[in-house]
Amino acid sequence: MPNSVAETPDSPRSWGVALAGAIGMVFTFGTPLSYGIFRQPFSEAFAVSPVALSGVFSVMLCTFFIGSGIIGVFSARLPIRGVLFVCTVATGLLAPSLYAVESYLGLAVVFAVLGLALGTVFVLIASVIPRWFEERRGAATGLIFVGNGLGLFLLPPIWETAITTLGVRRGFLVIMSATALAFLLASSLCRRPRWATQSTLTTAALLSWVRQLSRTRTFQLLFVGFALAFAWYQLLAAYAIDLFVARGLTSTEASTMFGLIGGVSIVSRIGGGYLADAMGSRRAFLSSLGCAAFGISLLLAPQYSVLAVAIVLVGLGLGGCATLYIPLLLQIYGSEKDTAIIGIFNVGGGLGALAMPPLGTASVDYTDGYTVAILLTLAVTLVSFWAVVSGTSSR
Repeated sequence: MPNSVAETPDSPRSWGVALAGAIGMVFTFGTPLSYGIFRQPFSEAFAVSPVALSGVFSVMLCTFFIGSGIIGVFSARLPIRGVLFVCTVATGLLAPSLYAVESYLGLAVVFAVLGLALGTVFVLIASVIPRWFEERRGAATGLIFVGNGLGLFLLPPIWETAITTLGVRRGFLVIMSATALAFLLASSLCRRPRWATQSTLTTAALLSWVRQLSRTRTFQLLFVGFALAFAWYQLLAAYAIDLFVARGLTSTEASTMFGLIGGVSIVSRIGGGYLADAMGSRRAFLSSLGCAAFGISLLLAPQYSVLAVAIVLVGLGLGGCATLYIPLLLQIYGSEKDTAIIGIFNVGGGLGALAMPPLGTASVDYTDGYTVAILLTLAVTLVSFWAVVSGTSSR
């Protein structure tokens, strides 16, 4: 069958590309949001205080969101597979890097480049895969974010086990090597479909478009809303494992419990896509954000049974938010500038990432408890809900 015939929207080929993207997605968010696990062993291995290390992880999250977002803007004019291959090579080169690093600055450079590579892969896959679909776009987006959810579920305990059994440097080598292999698969299959239009704007025209967009009230509200829709989970990740240990779990059980949030999110990542196809991306997204807010409020209760319910609700909310914001953005702004749209809003997530890990760590350290941290997380979620409602109220 000729390529032009086989390559049609919603075809088996489209689903094959989505599956490759889902495998790549496993290794994007899971590692940056495992920084709660890295803190103590990396502190001991490199003689850096946990609070100082939170700055390194803030840099990683910043490049994951902001750096990759900027690359995403300009990737609207570039071949996707080429950019993905560069990220694959960078990840492979980072795998043995900790054997050559001894200083705080060296760690900051390693994690900055790592965040940039992981974030760029996320932006490109999340932007391009939905363009292979028309009728089942929500379901396809759900599939690639199932990979994302698997990463959030599996990678925290995998990192915990790898660091405990192999040590910091060797564990990093093994997991980064596996990440590079997954990205190699994605770079071989994931590209824009032949029928999709691609932005032909020059760099100057792209920057002019970004400036004009940034002046609109809708963009300003959505920029804040979606930034905080990422930030509440980053804030939670900074103290969740310590919170679970304080509630009586072992460190391994706490890591597993935190990973369970990502595991539960798989359900809503699958269901959220179908829900968006049926009821619209906006209503499905806001329902997910409301679910997350309710789950966060339950973390204030000390009972283990309530904690279990909170984990389920937070996981369901996380999965829906992660899956549905991209169809919602493409619905609002169109898909021609696919990576540019997703990239711009990734920058908002990065601005939140600069503050969230230190804020979460400091709120626990200076109040000697978790109540303030939980209330801050809840407040971030509620402001996000308000901003998205306001930004989409006329649509």
